[in-house]
Amino acid sequence: MNEEQLMTRRTFYQRIIYGLTSLITVALALPAVGYLLVPSRNRKDSGWTEAGDVTTLRLGEPKKLVFHKKRVDGWKTSTERATAWVVKTDEEVIAFAPQCTHLGCGYNWVGEKKHFLCPCHGSIFSIDGQVVGGPAPRPLDRYEVRVEGERLWLGAVTSSSEETAV
Repeated sequence: MNEEQLMTRRTFYQRIIYGLTSLITVALALPAVGYLLVPSRNRKDSGWTEAGDVTTLRLGEPKKLVFHKKRVDGWKTSTERATAWVVKTDEEVIAFAPQCTHLGCGYNWVGEKKHFLCPCHGSIFSIDGQVVGGPAPRPLDRYEVRVEGERLWLGAVTSSSEETAV
């Protein structure tokens, strides 16, 4: 073999190695670039979740509604179970988050006494979510509410301010 054939073979192998390295780099870089530059598929989700039928609610009687809402974590979308205490009044429909504002325990409606009671630490809330007694520092947090026809839609939870606490 002469010197000219050896250089050609060496150049050929170098080009093959560089080509394969380039292909592997592109194959690894495309998903990373796509993740960083392309918006998530679920960003157009409005954040509103259908929670149930308004016609099942009785005037002035809280009802615990169980519904499923989407949770988006990066590119992963999952469905999780959520609850809300919903009260229908003459003027509006109010939906309370299911956690006590003291330490986040679950509370229940006590029909005989007409108030919400947190059994863990004794916080008591009126039917409109105001603190009646116990260690809770502020009223119950509320969901944003929208009624369309007979369907109840819940949005984000808005935290009640401490100034409105009784």
